[in-house]
Amino acid sequence: MAVYTSVKESEIKLFLKQYNLGSLVSYEGILEGIENTNYKINTNEGSFILTLFEKRVDPKDLPFFMSLQKHLSDNKFICPIPIQNKDNNIVNTLCNKKAIIISFLEGKKVEEIKAAHCLEVGEMISNFQNLTKNFILKRKNNLLVNDWKNIFVKCLKIKDHKFLNLIEVIKSELIFLENNWPKNLPNGIIHADIFQDNVFFKNDTFSGLIDFYFSCNDFYAYELALTTNAWCFSKQNLFLNENFDSLIKGYTKLSKITNEEIKNFNILLRGAAIRILVTRLHDQLFHPAGAIVKPKDPLEYFNILKWHQENKIL
Repeated sequence: MAVYTSVKESEIKLFLKQYNLGSLVSYEGILEGIENTNYKINTNEGSFILTLFEKRVDPKDLPFFMSLQKHLSDNKFICPIPIQNKDNNIVNTLCNKKAIIISFLEGKKVEEIKAAHCLEVGEMISNFQNLTKNFILKRKNNLLVNDWKNIFVKCLKIKDHKFLNLIEVIKSELIFLENNWPKNLPNGIIHADIFQDNVFFKNDTFSGLIDFYFSCNDFYAYELALTTNAWCFSKQNLFLNENFDSLIKGYTKLSKITNEEIKNFNILLRGAAIRILVTRLHDQLFHPAGAIVKPKDPLEYFNILKWHQENKIL
C-alpha cells in the first residue's frame, strides 16, 4: 500500500455517497507499500480501505482480483472483501482513476520476522493454493522474464544514477534466466506479492492477506521463491535457515514439493530476486514527483541475488 494520489476530504465524502457505508468520520493515507494509493477511511458504520489504482494495474484485470478475493473469503480464507456500491458495482472511479472500497482487516505487519511467523505463512500459502484450484478465472503473469527485460531496458535510458554498478550483473542474470527458466512445474493461482506489508498478524497469529494486485497463474514454487526472499533474509541480507525451514514445514502441512520443483528452486529464487531488483531500480529512477511514498532500495535484492548465485538451499 502507498499514497501517490492526494484525495481531498470532500472528494471522499462525495465518493462515499455511492455506498451504504455511513458518513465519513476521518481518513488517513497508508504510506507502506509501493503500487497503489490507499487510504483508511473511518465512518460511523466502521473502518474500510479505499484504493485508487495507479498505472501498474491494468483496469481489465480488476474483475479477476475482485472475484479472487470474494472466492477466497467465501471459503473462509482471511482477506479483504470487495464492497459493492448502491448500483452493485465494485469498481468505480475517483480522481479519474479506478477505485474500490474493501473491508478493513484487524492486525498489522510484523516488524521482526521470526520462524513462527514463517511457519504460518507457509501454511497460509498452501491453503491459498488449495482453495484456488477450483477458481475458474485465469490471469497470465505479466511480470516474467521478458517483462523484467523490458523494465530493465527502460532503466538503461537513464545514464547517470547511483546504481550504475548493478547494470552489468542484471544484464548477465537476465540472459541466464531467459536460457534456464523452467517450463513445466505444478501451477495454479498464486498471490505473487507475499511481503511483510501484505501479511497481517494479531498476537503473532496470522490475521489476513491483503493486496492481490499481482495475483496470477504461475508456478506454485515461484510463490515459495518470492516468499523465501521476502521472509528468510535478515536486514543485513543474511540467509535465515530457521525461517526457511519453518516456511517449508508450514507449506508441506498441506502441499507437496516435487523433485522438479526442488531441482529448479535456485533458478526460481534468482528470478524472484531479479523481479524485485529491476522493479525497485525502475521505481528509483522514475519516482513520480509529489508521491507521498519513498521508493525501496534495490540494493537489498541485489545482495539477495548475489547470495543465490553463490548458494543453493534445496
